[in-house]
Amino acid sequence: MEMIMNDMLLTNNTVIPLVKQKAKQKVRKRKRFIVCIKKPENKTVSSNSIKQSITIEKSQIDRQGRKSVFRNDAYLKVTGRAKYVDDLKTDQMAHCVPVYSDYVHARIDIIDTRTCENAKGVIRVITAKDIPGASTYGQINQDYHMLADDKIRFNGDVVALVVAESRELAKSAAGLIKIEATELPAIFNPEEALAAEPIHDNMKSNLVNHYKIRNGNTESAFEYSDYVVEETFNTTFVEHAYLETEGALCIPKPDGKMIVYGSMQHPFNTRKWVAAILGVKLSQVEIIGCSMGGGFGGKDDTAAIVCARTALAAKLIKRPVKMIYDREWSMRESYKRCPYKLQYKIGLSKVGHILAVQCKFIVDSGAYTSTVPWLTFRSIVHCCGPYKIANLKADIYSFATNNVFTGAFRGFGSPQINFAIEQMIDICAEKAGIDCIEFRRLNMLRQNSETITGQILRRHKVSIGEVLEKVVKTIGFKNKFKKCSFGKDQDEQYGIGLAMSYRGISLGAEGSDFCSCIINGQFDGSIILETGIHENGQGAESAMILVLAECLGVNKARIRYAIPSTSHIPDGGPTVASRGTLVGSAAVTLAVKNLKRIMSKVLSDKLDCKPREVRFKNDHLFGKTDDIYISWDEAVKLMHQKHKYPFAFGHFKAPKIHWDEKTGMGDPYFTYNYNCQAVELTVNSKTGEIRLINIVAAHDIGKIVNHGMLEGQIYGGIAQGIGMTLTEEIIIKDGRIQNLNFNKYKVPKAVNIPEINPIIVENRDPDSPFGAKGIGESALEIIAPAIANAVYNATGKRYFSLPIKIQKTK
Repeated sequence: MEMIMNDMLLTNNTVIPLVKQKAKQKVRKRKRFIVCIKKPENKTVSSNSIKQSITIEKSQIDRQGRKSVFRNDAYLKVTGRAKYVDDLKTDQMAHCVPVYSDYVHARIDIIDTRTCENAKGVIRVITAKDIPGASTYGQINQDYHMLADDKIRFNGDVVALVVAESRELAKSAAGLIKIEATELPAIFNPEEALAAEPIHDNMKSNLVNHYKIRNGNTESAFEYSDYVVEETFNTTFVEHAYLETEGALCIPKPDGKMIVYGSMQHPFNTRKWVAAILGVKLSQVEIIGCSMGGGFGGKDDTAAIVCARTALAAKLIKRPVKMIYDREWSMRESYKRCPYKLQYKIGLSKVGHILAVQCKFIVDSGAYTSTVPWLTFRSIVHCCGPYKIANLKADIYSFATNNVFTGAFRGFGSPQINFAIEQMIDICAEKAGIDCIEFRRLNMLRQNSETITGQILRRHKVSIGEVLEKVVKTIGFKNKFKKCSFGKDQDEQYGIGLAMSYRGISLGAEGSDFCSCIINGQFDGSIILETGIHENGQGAESAMILVLAECLGVNKARIRYAIPSTSHIPDGGPTVASRGTLVGSAAVTLAVKNLKRIMSKVLSDKLDCKPREVRFKNDHLFGKTDDIYISWDEAVKLMHQKHKYPFAFGHFKAPKIHWDEKTGMGDPYFTYNYNCQAVELTVNSKTGEIRLINIVAAHDIGKIVNHGMLEGQIYGGIAQGIGMTLTEEIIIKDGRIQNLNFNKYKVPKAVNIPEINPIIVENRDPDSPFGAKGIGESALEIIAPAIANAVYNATGKRYFSLPIKIQKTK
């Protein structure tokens, strides 16, 4: 099979497509799924080849009855032809690098740039005084200093930019800048932050935010409890570890417009950062997304800041500027997964009912706010997992410190919570003398259950029991649980463990959920598609193409996803929070509905039927019967000839929710998905090595869009969760990160990832026009407690901190 794609090159400040190139790629069968790379045919199915069209669609089904994976960008990526930011070049392009200091918390006295300015190849040195617009910005609190002006607040603050004719010259000259500053007392422990002087002069204290939930009467419930269990858990800073570091290329246009190509997750948010630092209107900035080498939540604020600094340099020197981060710069400056201290107290009856929960969480926000108030909201809403709790007192506090700042990372406040609550569930089950599976069945949410925030789960199917049973049966949990070592003196100790969760899909009360879609039918029958969802490497473009093909009844080969740009389509919100597939597919579905109405009105006479009777399927339009039809090509051509264009816009807005911040009560999300994972492992009692053997993961994702990519998301999420659980930890000493590269920051290797068996559960969501939900974050958020519970069942010892480190006995 073949696939034709365009390479791209920047020259004379313009994006130029290169000559189309053909290459053959064989279908290769693998153990888990088939990767199919198909040629998007230019010719279309004629009116006499309906059977052929149906055959084409059936050929996309593999022998197991599952749809093969589809990636519209697969050929470019597997052949190395995809263009990332660092692959882009243009005439007169200068290079920019950041300059750091060794300070952690200090008031700046002097930034001496004179020697640097006279160095070979240096075009300009930029400091905060050169910023024409706002020097500070942020998504929630506008407290991030894009260039440090008055103070250095953490060791990753950038104090200057060096712009030179080459990257090598810029890096060489950067060391010539001298910074003099007066050191200030630094805060590294969030529990000490409230009593310390505020890091930001415009803040009354270092408290960033506080959320709470008050439900029922916990004091009385604890008095009536037969058992009370209390434990404290800790998680740490975790690096996103994307292979491609942050980067941007900015090209100033003669009319003053700034074109920015960048590796970022949210182009519209990036546009706001760029416009803020330049002091210009949003219409004067255009952000164009490139292929991304990973993000996982980490290329939002930091990536936007890099784009903003690059645009600043380009504006000041009136030339194109590129800035690509070294790994050490990226790890030093970029935000991390938030460390949590989690305190739980749970009251139980003799028969195992959870009567009361009291919990308190302390979060390290680091030097800047970023998205911490949003992710801590998600934490508090999910603090008790998928269980019925009538009496709850919960508080979460985040504090500013002089550590590296923290923010979005896949899971967004849930992995830390689940690490604690799912271990507490096992601990409580053992305390009550009840099997851990039976304990979950006894306390889990069901259809029409009331959540800890007072929300009644009635609109969608509550499938936590379904995913639990599928995992328990598939992995053979009950029989294998009996084989656990439970701390016996054995060289190889065996354990099996399990965890489950429910997850609010989309932003919910964190923000607004909306998205737009444009469908533009071309004269030759091809289709241009664009949505407000950004391709972060997860296959969002491919998913949108498949949704359009299914809803419109056309062959996906004729659909081309437009190069994303902030100047082409309205802001669709961030592609985060496992919302991309839901809101994107919803917008596509509604746009298709509008397009069908437009086309049916024009073409119904041709099909000898009423507009409402026109049917779209198999690359054709049909009348009341299958005997009267026209091909898609003919239909589109007729539309254009009549000057009634097959162009439609669709906009999705999520159902209303409500939230009372004073009490923490309300409906924080309009829908949820349900998840369960189990893991088998062994622990070498002499070396402390944990070896994962097998993982079974069941997830209710609404409706499948792209089966192979869905499984890929589960594999990837679990792999990242394994790293968070066993190997990954940012080590900070006196505010300075000690492991700034992958030689000391240990991500899991391929040999550390065991057999993974994904189980997909489909329960279409009634509030999603296409029926889909999401999987991106759910796949990661419960593997840590599943491993922790398995380790306990193997060793007889409970581990309360991440990463789990088992001491060697010899």
